[in-house]
Parts: sequence; structure tokens; C-alpha cells
Amino acid sequence: MSLIKKILTFVAPAMLLALTACAMGLPTQVSRFQAMPAPQGQSFVIQAAKAEDRGGLEFSQYADMVRRHLIDLGYREANSPRDATFVVTMDYGVDNGRERVVATPDLFADPWDYRGFGYRPFYGRYGYGGFGRYRSPFFWGWHDPFWDYDVRSYTLYTSFLDLDIRRTADNQSLFEGHAQARSQSNELPRLVPNLVEAMFTGFPGNSGETVHITVMPERQGRPRG
Repeated sequence: MSLIKKILTFVAPAMLLALTACAMGLPTQVSRFQAMPAPQGQSFVIQAAKAEDRGGLEFSQYADMVRRHLIDLGYREANSPRDATFVVTMDYGVDNGRERVVATPDLFADPWDYRGFGYRPFYGRYGYGGFGRYRSPFFWGWHDPFWDYDVRSYTLYTSFLDLDIRRTADNQSLFEGHAQARSQSNELPRLVPNLVEAMFTGFPGNSGETVHITVMPERQGRPRG
């Protein structure tokens, strides 16, 4: 196998993974516990888990996405918690990220460059036929082209969405959902819509089950990677 083929064999899976992630959207892990009744026109209100989010424009935008999903399922929005059958509490966020380092072979490295270990020719004591000294085809050390790597670092962020639904009559928990995703973006306006979409994919789901859902970029109107 030629040197280029060896390098491409090593690099191709990583390149394919990166392209696939870009084309396929945000992989999300969703865990749900639920005892939701079948939709029969029950009413709901949506509240923020954090006091600082209540009344905020950003929260209102995300809450509207949840509201539309619930209405599509057959529930209806109430004017106040007193009039609602359910209270939906929503929380979301993203961490400060963790640094990651990736090393990939340099496709443009000179495979005949002997500087890796130092070029040290070995001279035999006798030449062919016993005349003079000759240079042996063997060397003290050989430069391995796979020691040439492009090293880059990036930050990997973990985002989340928590959704809790309780019955107002007795404060009984009916749904507890947690969606989590990792990406190189910490922009909540891009992340939360994906998390909401993943949360409501197959809603309410099987209680106690954790599933992996990837939201297609087109569904959120985002450009492809």
C-alpha cells in the first residue's frame, strides 16, 4: 500500500465523521420518565425554572416552541396556572466547555525527510571486493512520516434542556425529561431549538428510556455545516 493510501486510510474515517456530523445535525441524548394522560384537550401553562428567565424575551421564544408542540399534540394553552390542568416548567443552558486536542497526519509532510531521528549513514569497514569504504543502505534511525501531525484544539460544549410537567390539582409529576447534546457551539438560540425538537420526537416516549435523536438541520431552518 502506498504512503498516500496509508495516510488516507487513517484520516478518512475522521473526515467522514466530521462531515456526517455537519450534515446530520445535533446528536442529542434524551431521557424521559412519564405518566402523561392521553391528550383530551387538557390545558397547560409554561413557566421558567430560573427566576431570572421569567418574563425574558429569550425564554419566551423557547417557550413558544414548546407551546406549539403541545398544541400540536392536542393540548391547549391556559391563561394562568389556576386555570391550567398542567404546569410545564422549562430550564435550559450550556456549560463553559472543555478543551479538546486532535492530531491528524500532515498530508504535505515530506516522506523522505530524515530529520525525525537524524540522518546517520553507516559506513562498512570494507567495500565491495575489499576495496575502500562504502555507504550501507541501512541507517541509524528512519524518519516515520506518521510522526508529522497537524495538531489543533477546540472547545466542546454541553447543552441541556429540562422539561417537567406537573398536574396542578395535586402537584403530581407527569413528565420529567432531560435532553443533552455536545457541540462546538455555545449559542443557545441555535442549540435550544434542536433540544426542544429532540425532546418532542416520539413524545412522551417510554418511561425510563434513554434514546439518541439527531435533529436534521433543515427542520430548524439552519444552514448546513
